Amino acid sequence: MPPINSRVARVSNDLAELYRDLHAHPELSFAEHRTAALVARRAKSLGYEVVEGVGRTGVVARLANGPGPLILLRADMDALPVGEQTGLPYASVATDPEGRPLMHACGHDMHTVCLLGALERLAASRDRWSGTVLGVFQPAEEIGAGAQAMVDDGLFERFGRPEIVLAQHVLPIPVGTVATRAGAILAANDSLLITLHGRGGHGSRPETTVDPIVLAAATVLRLQTIVSREIAATDQAVVTVGTLHAGTKENIIADEARLGLSVRTYSPEVRTRVLAAVRRIVRAEAEAAGADRMPTIEELTRLPITVNDPVALDRTRAALCAALGAEQVREMGAFPASEDVGVLTEAAGAPLSFWFFGGADPAKVAAAQQRGTVELDIPMNHSPYFAPLAEPTLDCGITALTAAALAWLDSDHARDDSI
Repeated sequence: MPPINSRVARVSNDLAELYRDLHAHPELSFAEHRTAALVARRAKSLGYEVVEGVGRTGVVARLANGPGPLILLRADMDALPVGEQTGLPYASVATDPEGRPLMHACGHDMHTVCLLGALERLAASRDRWSGTVLGVFQPAEEIGAGAQAMVDDGLFERFGRPEIVLAQHVLPIPVGTVATRAGAILAANDSLLITLHGRGGHGSRPETTVDPIVLAAATVLRLQTIVSREIAATDQAVVTVGTLHAGTKENIIADEARLGLSVRTYSPEVRTRVLAAVRRIVRAEAEAAGADRMPTIEELTRLPITVNDPVALDRTRAALCAALGAEQVREMGAFPASEDVGVLTEAAGAPLSFWFFGGADPAKVAAAQQRGTVELDIPMNHSPYFAPLAEPTLDCGITALTAAALAWLDSDHARDDSI
């Protein structure tokens, strides 16, 4: 693997060990008790004022260092119900109370340690900046509820409203690089649970029933036409039916079927159009099937579009270029995943600078690109094989977040290469 950019400082062994420890001990949303305790202990040791239990399991670390802006640095902490298959010596073997395997399959352990590393560097360089640093370790990003929980628990009333929100996310792009864009960078997410009400009966007498499985099949197929036939080619949207549950036995026609939908959009107008089409199609198919009751549509998650403020991002991008090298800071297209960091920015009334940083071996990425097999050979987030390189990725993530913070605490000092 090519050496990391010489501008990037290596992390301490204890931070690398903390990363391996957190990776081996993942915790689900709102169950991040061990993680939060470790975070709080380390942040206190760095001289930060620390408050635990914000938004149930969130942690806030605050360091005031004279007059100046208040900036918010955010990391998420929760893991996923995924069985790890990376083969790493520190791979997770943890399970939840129901016996489901758990894994940090999205890199939130990396985010947590990168924020702790940035807080460490900022605390050690207080002679270079003035202002207030707010480190927000957020729970429950994976279920889209943690940011709102912290806001509802008085995050900004208790700790102040920031001038900028800074956040980053690891991706399997070459380690040492970061990628970002102005405007919409991540999609809005609307998760829906749709219950289709049929009329059950014996499998030998379908004429006496309204079969919810046939209704579900027709609905799933018709929903696929929203993007292909109702959304302009210049717009972007995704409608995914991720779950379909119905029936208990092969000779029983069930009473109901349930569909789990994930809808991703990049503009309020397209979002409104897609969600209206979903409701229209679901109800129309039920009516066509002769259902006695109209479907029930329950909203599970509603996350905003993640939008980078163009002016704020220019300032942050300049700091990233200075710290990592301009050739390492890349422009990207909109990414169809979703985040709840936008809840923090909307509630604070502050601009956002959000970027991705690489965690994959550059040589492996280059070889896969040459073969045209990136999607097959480079495991993506949420895969049981997702495994960012440890220290090189930590090095760059900490350097990037520290540089971005200094740009907002003191833009002159942020141009210094000795981060």
